[in-house]
Amino acid sequence: MALTDKQAKALRLGDKPVFDGKVTGLMLTPTKGGAKWSLRFTSPVSGKRRDAGLGTYPETPIAEAREKALAMRKVLDAGADPIERRNSEQRAAALAASAFTFEKAARKVHEELKPSWRNAKHADDWIRSLEAYVFPLLGEKKLDAIAPANCADVLRPIWLEKAETASRVRQRMHAVMQWAWAHGHIAANPVNVVDHILPKQNAKKEHQPAMPWRDVPAFVKAHVAEFKQGEATRAALLFLILTAARSGEVRGAVWDEFDLETGVWAIPGERMKANEAHRVALSKPALALVKSLKEQKLHETLVFPSPRGKVLSDMVLTSFLRRVEAKSDTPGRVATAHGFRSSFRDWASEQGYARDLAERALAHTVANKVEAAYHRTDLLEQRRTMMEAWARHILTDQVL
Repeated sequence: MALTDKQAKALRLGDKPVFDGKVTGLMLTPTKGGAKWSLRFTSPVSGKRRDAGLGTYPETPIAEAREKALAMRKVLDAGADPIERRNSEQRAAALAASAFTFEKAARKVHEELKPSWRNAKHADDWIRSLEAYVFPLLGEKKLDAIAPANCADVLRPIWLEKAETASRVRQRMHAVMQWAWAHGHIAANPVNVVDHILPKQNAKKEHQPAMPWRDVPAFVKAHVAEFKQGEATRAALLFLILTAARSGEVRGAVWDEFDLETGVWAIPGERMKANEAHRVALSKPALALVKSLKEQKLHETLVFPSPRGKVLSDMVLTSFLRRVEAKSDTPGRVATAHGFRSSFRDWASEQGYARDLAERALAHTVANKVEAAYHRTDLLEQRRTMMEAWARHILTDQVL
């Protein structure tokens, strides 16, 4: 007779094991810790009788126990010992886990998740945030050697200062370690408890440190106006300031986006924050900079390639600005790359440019739906005049 839930629940300590009539050898034995499933069989390898554990009841229900038992029966039919087979598979899994570093696991998770993401920009941001913040500390570390304290050490430098970035990095670390847990490489996800190790974050969003617009010319003259051939970091930062574009938009710029005849940089929607295509009117200095880089032939595709021929990391610009800060007589943050957009916005207001013109230059979305409905043009040529004036301001008495 097939074992029923009623019979299983009625078992008490001291009762004899109950065999299931559906799968030969499957039995349920009452113990102090609860009823335990096992498959009794004669090993085709040693000829001895053996009991293979299959879990406890009711955590492992009858149907699941039968599935496990039938799977073992197939191993027996093939002439192998299911316990030895299982032990061998566990050893192989443990060996695989020991070979899996965080970086290898992260890149595998990235490849598996990429098809489900909305655009290529998000996929790039996902892995680049780990390259910038996590790989330097945990990249070469084995998965089963990563503790909550290690995860907290990664997040601590940005936990309060860059709460939003820290949140994204934490989510992505969690996804990698959750994958590792699901595949049996670790016993628990260490990212789950980092909130208890780190200080409480301030829920109030902090603005990116921005340089006063009047100070930008001196900064540009001292640090970015002149750079050696092939020095993409300074070139990228200068171009970012000239165009008031976002860091990711500049770092990911490719030659196909530029029309050097008309002086227009057309960024496709998938690379924009709002997923909408955006045109940038290049000032004469910005266009001259791009043409100079084109002549240098630093990369076939990328305008601002890293020395390894890849997209510049956001940390490259951050590190550059921090080196500037270290030399500054004024304590605290000088600025972030994103902060130069605020510098431009303040300058535009002070110079009397229309709000709509400045907002379009920054590629800000229009929150008011009625106002958005009237946006039939991007006012490119009017913006070009404004960007020329901005370039004259930041490159005062300088020739690019």
